[in-house]
Amino acid sequence: MPVTVRACGAARTVTGLSLLFETGRARFLVDCGMFQGPKTLKALNWEPFPYNPREIDAVLLTHAHIDHSGLLPRLVKEGFRGQIIATPPTVDLCAVMLPDSGHVQQMEVENLNRRNRRRGRAEVEPIYTSADAIAALRAFRAVPMDRWLEFPSLPGIRARWWNAGHMLGSASIELEFSEDGAAPLRVLVSGDLGPDCSAFHRDPEGPDAIDHVFLESTYGDEDKPCVDHAARRDRLAGIVQDAAHPGGALLIPAFAVERTQEICWDLVTLMQSGRIPMAPIMVDSPLAIRATEVFLEHAAALENGHSVKRALRSPLLQFTETVEQSRRIAEVEGFHIVIAGSGMCDAGRIRHHLKRWLWSPDATVLLTGFQAEGTLGRLLREGKEEVRIQGETIRVRAAIREIRDYSGHADAPELAAWLRARGPVTGSVFLVHGEPPAMEALAERIAAEGLAAEGRVILPVLDDAYDLAPATAPRRREVSHRRPDPAQAGRPDWHNARAALLLAIEEAIERAPDDGARRAVMARLRGALEAG
Repeated sequence: MPVTVRACGAARTVTGLSLLFETGRARFLVDCGMFQGPKTLKALNWEPFPYNPREIDAVLLTHAHIDHSGLLPRLVKEGFRGQIIATPPTVDLCAVMLPDSGHVQQMEVENLNRRNRRRGRAEVEPIYTSADAIAALRAFRAVPMDRWLEFPSLPGIRARWWNAGHMLGSASIELEFSEDGAAPLRVLVSGDLGPDCSAFHRDPEGPDAIDHVFLESTYGDEDKPCVDHAARRDRLAGIVQDAAHPGGALLIPAFAVERTQEICWDLVTLMQSGRIPMAPIMVDSPLAIRATEVFLEHAAALENGHSVKRALRSPLLQFTETVEQSRRIAEVEGFHIVIAGSGMCDAGRIRHHLKRWLWSPDATVLLTGFQAEGTLGRLLREGKEEVRIQGETIRVRAAIREIRDYSGHADAPELAAWLRARGPVTGSVFLVHGEPPAMEALAERIAAEGLAAEGRVILPVLDDAYDLAPATAPRRREVSHRRPDPAQAGRPDWHNARAALLLAIEEAIERAPDDGARRAVMARLRGALEAG
């Protein structure tokens, strides 16, 4: 039986990476990520898995980010009984990130059900709870980097984890499939690859002479200049100085793991050196607080571990864990900095702070990472003058700034260089974990640079399946069941369109010159609705 692979997530979208590999003797996943972004895409998290979780023998995990690990508790809840295998820092980070993910889902569903009860709609259940996540942690097993490993549950297969340079513990996973008398098949799943200029991690590594590569493509259409650590701090210092209005605030939506710790390191260092004004730095994220403890424990694995450790223990940082502590931030007088999740502004405590400050010209919002289509962060980056948060319309008068230098992802030239070092790739390159424009641009670059044979750069759609063999092009298999709208799920959906329409209606009514004109606008709207 040939080796088959199915793209169960992050196919023409950035989130939800999951690949199902099958042989005649084993079935296993590489990653089991949660879909994030527009509500249509998030709805895929409730869809049945395209396989029976009880029949999965193991999960090999590249790293702890929720878009790679976030559905593992659901997998265990629905019957998976194998091991979840990852590097030691990834195991430790998942121990704080997955229960937090369950808690967030419980809170979001509780709020949704409150609205559903008022509207007479049926209540919904969370995908999983924090208790489910804690139960799933028993399945984790830590393994070292840079060593071939075999597992009793995966006969005929061995795996090796390589540093991916993306975040603490992140890895690319090399797979070797061996059948008696047949040439081995070598597959490499990149996971998320870090940039060459990372201040935390070594450059990504990996093997060569691979048959098939599954390559992330988040920034596949970008060529970001390599900014060294000193230049990045210079840029951050300028943004903080511009934002330091008396009585104002600098809001930094940041991913709780890695991004928050790196920004805290830079802010503390800049304040201690006198390059930016002293100000309270509020880390308003229970997850970031617990993740920081993991970073302190594994600081030796970081390139600047001693300096990072010293900064993260600075009294300049004020960690607010409880809801009451978070609310008290509104009482802070004078300029202050708030770092809170989520990085795309689509959930978490940052939304509370944005509701309080977006209308104020004394506030600055600093975006520090990738903003997926349909998220609030993407709308702010695109310069929307009004946004809706939790059903409330807010006019944006705060300064919206962006700093790309904290990106944890390699850009297009770095992705191509990493792929070139893995060559020769004798089979195909599958592009995953990217939006279509980025994937298409990277595919063109790979073809132009001769990094894959003609016609062997593949952009799978959600639930596509392929047979893999050594040194040959994959053969696409027929799939009996596909989940809803896989090609469109990652794009702005009707929820985004509704929010834009409501904003347009409010703006039209407000701009009308008098009450008569306002009544005329509303009459035309009502007439259009009744005609429909």
